Amino acid sequence: MYKSYFGFREKPFSKTPDPRFLYLSSGHEEALARLEFVIEERELAVLTGDVGCGKTTLSRALMDRLGPNYRFCFIVNPRLTAIEFLRTIARILEVGQPADAKDTLINQIHTAVYSLNQQDICPVLVIDEAQMIAAPEVFDEIRLLTNFQLDDRNLLSVVIMGQPELRQMMSSDRFEPLRQRISLHYHLKPLSLDETMEYLDFRLEAAGGSPGLFAPDAVQRIHELSGGVPRKINSMATNALLVAFGCDAALIDSDIISEIKDELMM
Repeated sequence: MYKSYFGFREKPFSKTPDPRFLYLSSGHEEALARLEFVIEERELAVLTGDVGCGKTTLSRALMDRLGPNYRFCFIVNPRLTAIEFLRTIARILEVGQPADAKDTLINQIHTAVYSLNQQDICPVLVIDEAQMIAAPEVFDEIRLLTNFQLDDRNLLSVVIMGQPELRQMMSSDRFEPLRQRISLHYHLKPLSLDETMEYLDFRLEAAGGSPGLFAPDAVQRIHELSGGVPRKINSMATNALLVAFGCDAALIDSDIISEIKDELMM
């Protein structure tokens, strides 16, 4: 449809977390650099941000940047009991038959982690949507996993990602032992107006198109309506492209954005 009309090779505002389309605002660049350092040091990091701010895409970019000496283990639905959480990690680490008994299960995970380290591979446990963790014991297991150590280094890194309420959850005295293990707290903020324009142009070019398709008044409107949240920007931009294609428009202005705003659940 609109891809050939605008000269795109692919859709510029897809919802999938493709690192090729990761626009690095100053905040994203800083988060990526600091997370890379923490993982190389084999420590524990917490990354928070509003829904759609790019946390998951950032984690995929981090995986690409660090390369084959790091084995990323993603848990995308952490609404688990403590034993389910450990069994999930064991399966991701390719433990053949995860045990039912907790002590045996932990030994299996330790053996798998140690084996990877012997191959010069550092496991990186990434827990997404961590604000959904309902069992406090899961946080205890995360803390205990950081006890996997040799004399000179930890055996794995952990990145906990979630929405802003995760910060409030972890502020409880209950999680003080875990907080003491955290080397990095970072909160991703929405894009500024200037960054929103750069973001739109960056993704247009990444898809094979040309920058400047969105007029300044359209960018202003998109920023106002989206609050600078990339996922919301993507949704608005995609709908704007469809409307512009339908009416043979060569430029997307604020009138087109006004036309689509009532169609979107923002």
